[in-house]
Amino acid sequence: MTQTIAIFTIVVPDYDAGIDFYVNTLGFELLEDTPRSPTKRWVRVAPAGAETAILLARADGPAQEAAIGNQTGGRVGFFLHTDDFERDYAAMKAKGVTFKETPRHEAYGSVVVFQDPWGNLWDLIEPKG
Repeated sequence: MTQTIAIFTIVVPDYDAGIDFYVNTLGFELLEDTPRSPTKRWVRVAPAGAETAILLARADGPAQEAAIGNQTGGRVGFFLHTDDFERDYAAMKAKGVTFKETPRHEAYGSVVVFQDPWGNLWDLIEPKG
């Protein structure tokens, strides 16, 4: 049996703000934006060619609002692999992405921590070989 992770959720305060960051700033593709009710939408984004998508879910209620930007308790929770670290780092920096450190070159590859507008931490990584 083959299994894959198809979708995971990131809670955002607003669908359009989520789309703006992930599509217009990071360059992800908007795969789907389907209304489900007057207040809910099914919004999926992903890097071009990725098998796994992100479901951008607008927070609904105090518990979900409290999780915005802290879905992994302050740890890096998301990992964006690239085939050209310098290109993507420069593009993200030019678009105003907030970086938490300067790029590092580790045994496993080039890496830098960045955050989305709500505080979720990501690694941008170009893995070695």
